[in-house]
Amino acid sequence: MADLAIRVQPRAKRTEVAGEREGAIVIRVSAPPVEGKANEAVCKLIAKRLGVPARAVRILRGETGRDKVVRVDGMDGEAARAALLG
Repeated sequence: MADLAIRVQPRAKRTEVAGEREGAIVIRVSAPPVEGKANEAVCKLIAKRLGVPARAVRILRGETGRDKVVRVDGMDGEAARAALLG
């Protein structure tokens, strides 16, 4: 189980992992922060990049803010971090 600190930038030009800032992985999503669309886009991107099913990724904290803690079931924290940033 991996818990990752994520910083989300909604309404970006494209959906991507943009690097790391202050210990958090920066993810840009084109979706607006309305009705959970940005959260859904973040979870889909993380699942795709890590090669895990979408149901294995869930937001633990920060549903309504830019700073989130995301849990990925079935992966080690360091491996998940390296795969997202690499």
